[in-house]
Amino acid sequence: MQAESSSPLPARPVDLLVAGGIVVTMDSNRRVIADGAIAIAGGRIVAVGPRNEVEATHRARERIDATGRTVIPGLINGHAHVPMTLFRGLADDQDLDDWLQHTIFPAEAMNVDEAFVRAGTRLALAELIRGGVSTVCDMYYFEQAVAEEMASAGLRGLLGQALIDFPAPDSADHATAMACIKRFVDTWQGHALITPAIAPHAPYTVCDENLVKARAFSDHHGCPLVIHLAETRHEVQESRRLKGAPPVAHLAALGVLSEAMVAAHVVWAEEHELDLLLQHGVGVVHNPQSNMKLASGVAPVPAMLQRDLAVGLGTDGSASNNDLSLWEEIDTAAKLHKLISADPKVVSAQEAFEMATIRGARALHLEQQVGSLEVGKRADLAILEMEAINQLPLSSIYSALVYATKASDVLTLVVEGQVLLRDRQLLSLDEPAINAEALAYRHRIVERLGLAPGPLADQN
Repeated sequence: MQAESSSPLPARPVDLLVAGGIVVTMDSNRRVIADGAIAIAGGRIVAVGPRNEVEATHRARERIDATGRTVIPGLINGHAHVPMTLFRGLADDQDLDDWLQHTIFPAEAMNVDEAFVRAGTRLALAELIRGGVSTVCDMYYFEQAVAEEMASAGLRGLLGQALIDFPAPDSADHATAMACIKRFVDTWQGHALITPAIAPHAPYTVCDENLVKARAFSDHHGCPLVIHLAETRHEVQESRRLKGAPPVAHLAALGVLSEAMVAAHVVWAEEHELDLLLQHGVGVVHNPQSNMKLASGVAPVPAMLQRDLAVGLGTDGSASNNDLSLWEEIDTAAKLHKLISADPKVVSAQEAFEMATIRGARALHLEQQVGSLEVGKRADLAILEMEAINQLPLSSIYSALVYATKASDVLTLVVEGQVLLRDRQLLSLDEPAINAEALAYRHRIVERLGLAPGPLADQN
């Protein structure tokens, strides 16, 4: 009796199939698939593998041909103040204390309200999406407005409602600020795109009592805690003088460090403090260009990587960078530490790219959701042009991604399975309206601050 031949299983229906090109997965094996494909359904990745295998087993409602291109996980900008795009170029070439006390804090007091935050956020979102960023960690005021704009545009955010000890644009005192934070966290917890957080600004702007309360709030509500930490030498000196210990050690003694914390900068941390960060599971975000521009110093990233700390990359805000291009941060992070250490082998191209993807996801405590192209993870990916003049010839994929790729090479961005950028065209934002609004705010800001109104203000 002749056995019946087995027929192939019917192809699984999916929402989107990205087929062709080099797929850089950033999974635990760091697989790079020369001619790969990714199937997406319900906002999740359901298959990653060789193109012929994925195409044979999945039938897509929508298809993107990535032949000749490179597909990567969406980049993760681990630290930003997105509404501050409207302060771009407002105060350059100053140290951090002068920059904050004499320009930024006064500018915020005169200009920041909910409408300002919405306009600045929309401008930032357009730049982030164009640059292939799918996840951003933000800290600012009126974060409810930031969350609404970000969710509307389709971008993923870990968003921290700011807490500071002096009157802020959205709260007159600590009690008002905490009530605002609670409303924000209650509103957004469980959202597919938005992870709400409490964000005490820094140990030098939030007293010990309120830092301890912030940690308790984070624990009670199960939300992240975002903070600036050990950013400048001056901060460390003042912490030693006033608290008797450097900032990281002081927060450890207070019991504020936790595995829910995302600490930005960490430039001036001693060896034992790095061990404390690792012990408590703190995520660290390195902001090389902002730290360079403000002459804040160089974070000990090679020592962090040696300890396998969860360290990601951030741009900081556009008022101190002055852009939101994570590609520039990746390139700078790889090169800066070679220069400072006089060792060209430290922070390899692959390590730098990890900090913008899977290790950056770890820094935000989101590694189970994003940071790599793996089955079950959120469908966040970018497609890059790899035949531009700055990319040719392609010899090593990590070398090309870190040392040659620019934000302008991003063609397409998909977040939660939704296409936000297709062939360099924004699909979820009105770019001409955003640009016009930003220019109107620029005129208003310079008038209120009494600055010269034109682009030639610094010329004689």
